[in-house]
Amino acid sequence: MDMSKAASQTAEALGKGLKEAKDALDPTSEGNVVPGRPNAVPPTVEEPTEPHDPLPPKPDQRGAATRTATGAPTEAPDRVRAQQGAYLTTSTGARLRDTDHSLKAGPRGPTLLQDHHLREKITHFDHERIPERVVHARGAAVHGYFEGYGTASELTVAKFLGEGVRTPVFTRFSTVLGSRGSADTVRDTRGFATKFYTEEGNFDLVANNIPVFFIQDGIKFPDVIHAGKPHPDREIPQAQSAHDTFWDFVSLHTEAQHHALWNMSDRGIPRSYRMMEGFGVNTFRLVNAEGATTLVKFHWKPMLGTHSLDWEEAQLINGVDPDFHRRDLYDAIEAGAFPQWELGIQVFPDNEEQQFEGIDLLDATKLVPEELAPVQPIGRLTLDANPKNFFAEVEQVAFHPGNLPPGIDVTDDPLLQTRLFSYIDTQLTRLGGPNFNQIPINRPHAPVNDMFREGFHQHADHEGVAPYKPNSLDGGCPFLAGTLEGAFADTPVRVPESTKVRENPTSFDDHFTQARLFWLSMSPVEKEHIIRAYTFELGKCYEDAIKERQLQALAQIDPVLCQEVATGLGLPAPEPTEPLADVVPSAALSQVGGTWPADGRMIGIVVDDTTDPGELQTLREAVFGAGMVPLVVAPHGGQVAGATAQRTFATARSVEFDALVLAAAPVPAPDAIPARDAKAGATGSGALDPRVSLMIEECWRHAKAIGAFGAGVAALNEADPGEATPGVVRADDPASLFTELQTLLSQHRVWHRFPPTVA
Repeated sequence: MDMSKAASQTAEALGKGLKEAKDALDPTSEGNVVPGRPNAVPPTVEEPTEPHDPLPPKPDQRGAATRTATGAPTEAPDRVRAQQGAYLTTSTGARLRDTDHSLKAGPRGPTLLQDHHLREKITHFDHERIPERVVHARGAAVHGYFEGYGTASELTVAKFLGEGVRTPVFTRFSTVLGSRGSADTVRDTRGFATKFYTEEGNFDLVANNIPVFFIQDGIKFPDVIHAGKPHPDREIPQAQSAHDTFWDFVSLHTEAQHHALWNMSDRGIPRSYRMMEGFGVNTFRLVNAEGATTLVKFHWKPMLGTHSLDWEEAQLINGVDPDFHRRDLYDAIEAGAFPQWELGIQVFPDNEEQQFEGIDLLDATKLVPEELAPVQPIGRLTLDANPKNFFAEVEQVAFHPGNLPPGIDVTDDPLLQTRLFSYIDTQLTRLGGPNFNQIPINRPHAPVNDMFREGFHQHADHEGVAPYKPNSLDGGCPFLAGTLEGAFADTPVRVPESTKVRENPTSFDDHFTQARLFWLSMSPVEKEHIIRAYTFELGKCYEDAIKERQLQALAQIDPVLCQEVATGLGLPAPEPTEPLADVVPSAALSQVGGTWPADGRMIGIVVDDTTDPGELQTLREAVFGAGMVPLVVAPHGGQVAGATAQRTFATARSVEFDALVLAAAPVPAPDAIPARDAKAGATGSGALDPRVSLMIEECWRHAKAIGAFGAGVAALNEADPGEATPGVVRADDPASLFTELQTLLSQHRVWHRFPPTVA
C-alpha cells in the first residue's frame, strides 16, 4: 500500500475516533454520559493493524506540569513526556519487529543470552515496583488549583494566599495501615496531602481526616504503626485495627484514646474522599510583613459536607469494589462534578505558653473546639483533572511538612519535629536517592539553584565550576536572598533555658477530657455507631485482658459507652478510677443534622423492558440536571427502555448507589438462579426478581433514600417497606419523585428510619 495513502487513512480513522470520543464525553450525548470509559477513543472489535501515533488522554486527565529539573517552565504540553511514535521500540528508540518470541537456538532450542530485547524487557519488568510507602501506601491523587481569598494577608506574607492568586496543586488521599493492594473502605485514618506549586516554592500541607493523632511524641510513631500493621508472624489482619496488637498499644498508651474514639466513629469510614474533612493536625506559625507571628491550625472543609458509610455497607463494598473511593473520585471528576474544599484556619495568639483556653497547642492529641476558635476561610481548593499515569504521578509524589513558603513556619510540637526528619528520610529509599524532587510531579514551579550535585537520577544540568558558597569563579552565583527578595526566614522564636530531658510537659497528661468531649458531641445515631465499632473491633481481639484494659479506658470517657460495649463483649463494665471531666459539647464535631449539595451522587434506576422510555428519559435528564449520575440497572445488558444499561441485576449491588429508584417491578430474569448468581437466593415472594428485592432491602437497612413511580410502586410494596417508612417515596411521575429524593439526598442518609436507643 502507498505509504502516503496509508497515513491519510490512519489520520482519517484517528480523526473519526477522536470525534467519537468527543461525542461520547459530551454530557448531552444520549447513553454515553456515565463516567468510566477506559480510553479517549472507543475500541474496535478487530485488532487494529494500521499504525498511528498514541491516542490522546481523556479530556478529564492532566499530567504533571512540564518544568525542567530546575523549575523553569518549558511551555511544552504535558504530552511531551508521553510515549512517542507509532512503532514499538527499545528504550533507546530502535524499532522492533517481534515482542512475542524470544531469540532461541531453533524453534525448540534454548533461549539465547544475546537477545538484548528480551533482557531489557524482563530486566525492566523485574524492577517496575518500588518499595511502597510504610504508611499511606494505598492512595489516589488528582490535579487541581487553589485560589486564595486574601483574608490571611494580615497574618502571613505567603503570596499564594493573596486574593485571587491561583496556584496549581496535586492532592493525594490515602489510608494509613493497609498495603498498596488493600481495600479503600476499611476503618482507618485517611491522609489528605496537598502539594501547592507556589511561585515561592512548594508548600506541602500533609493533613489527615482526623484532627488529632494517636501519639504526642514522634518517637512513638514506629510503635503505633507496628501495633496497627498486620501481626508479624502471620501478616494478618490486613488494613484494619480490629486485632490484639493495636488495642494492646492503645489501651496501654491512653494518649491514643482520643484518636481511637474518632476512628471508631463514622469518621473512620468516609462515604467518599470528596466528603471528607482534612486537618493539619499540628499547630503551625504564620508570619506577617511586620514579623508578627500567629499560631494556627489548618482545616479543609468539603463543600459537599462530611459524610460516612454505614459499617455493613463498607464491608460489602470491600468485597464488591475494593477501589470504591478512588473510583468515586476519578468518576466524579470525569463527570464534571469537581470536588471542592474551603481551606480555613483557627487562629491563636503566639504566647509563651503556646496554649489557648487551657488547651496545649503543641499536643497533637488535642483539638480546639470551633466554638472557642472559629475556622476562618482563607481560600478554596478545586480538583479538576485526573492523573494520566498513576505510577508517574500518584506513586512517585513525595510530600514533606518542611516544604514551606515564606510566611509559614513550624512549631515545637514534638510530633511535627519528628515528621520534619522522617518524611524526607523515607523518600531516599522509596525513590532511589536524593534527587526525588526532580521527578516531574515533585518539581517546583519556581526557579531552583540548589548546588545539590550528582547523586542517583540527577536530571539537572548544573553549570559552572564552583558548587560552594562563597565563590568567585562563578561570579558569586548563586547569591543569598534577603527579606525583600522573598527569602524564607526561620522565625526567631525564643527557646527558654532548660535542661535536656526525655519527658512531656504536664499539660500532656490529660488523656480523657477531649475524648469525653467528642463522645458527648455526637448525635444519638453516631453514638450507636461508635458502640458498634468498639464492640466489633474488641470482639476480634483474642485476649480478654486487652478487652478489659480497653474497657477501663472507656470507663474514663463515659459510663454509657463503657457499659454498652461491655455488654456486647460479655464482660463486666468497670467503674471509672477518676472523676469524669466536665465538658461542653461541640456541635461542629457531629456529621448529622445539616443539608449539603448532592453533586456527583449515584442514583440507581431499576428498569425492565416494560418501562416507559419517555419516563426513564425524563428521570435521567432530571438526575443529570441536578449534577448527579443515573445508573440504569436492568435484567440484561444492552438497550433497555430506550437507554443503555450501565448495570445488570447480576452485576449491581446496592452499595454503588446513594439512592435507589424503582421504575419497574421486574419478574425473575432467566439468570436469577442461585446456582449461577448467589444473590438470586435472596428471600422474596417470587413475583419480583430476588436481586432487586435484595437491593431494596440493603438500601433500606443502610438508611438510604428509596423511591418508586409507575410499576415500580408495586415492586416497592412487594419488598414491603411500609407506607410510613421514613425516606421511602412513592410518586405518580418521575419528576415529582426526584424532587422529593433530592431533599432526602441533601441530608445524606435517612438516619431517623432507625430510632437510636442511646440518648
